[in-house]
Amino acid sequence: MIRFILLLLICIGFASCQEKKAQLVSNDGSTYELSTEKWPKKSDVNAKAQEILKDWVEFNAFETTFDALYNVANRDDLKLTIEDLIEKQNALETSKYPKAFDIPQVKSRQKIFKTYILKVKGAIFYRTVPQESVIEMIKAYNSFRNQFNVVVNNSLDMDLILEE
Repeated sequence: MIRFILLLLICIGFASCQEKKAQLVSNDGSTYELSTEKWPKKSDVNAKAQEILKDWVEFNAFETTFDALYNVANRDDLKLTIEDLIEKQNALETSKYPKAFDIPQVKSRQKIFKTYILKVKGAIFYRTVPQESVIEMIKAYNSFRNQFNVVVNNSLDMDLILEE
């Protein structure tokens, strides 16, 4: 009788383990759909800054990759786009900046943007919802682009201020 009860308990244990295993396989998060309608739009750069930026090859490649961000449909597309964006951002960081933008204000905004790119990558890696991280990254990118406008529109002569 004890052997029969022990055999019955072992069979129930195996059966319950198999059901849980089937549930884990069916909960696949790779098909998570993303909604890009709630994401902020890319801010514009004024004509003066655009004139300087048009000759900066690395920045133009970076811009093209960032534009692809708005075409992602699911988590896998976002992962590929973010990986490409990180690669282009690293190339931009090591490239030769135009003279007008080779200043700490622009470089610091770029580092902040890099931080938010890595935050999105972490959200994708840990399978959390990346929506909030992507919105923060786009806001940091808009601040980076806005800094070009600030630099070009700044009419103060820093050499004159530092001499006095």
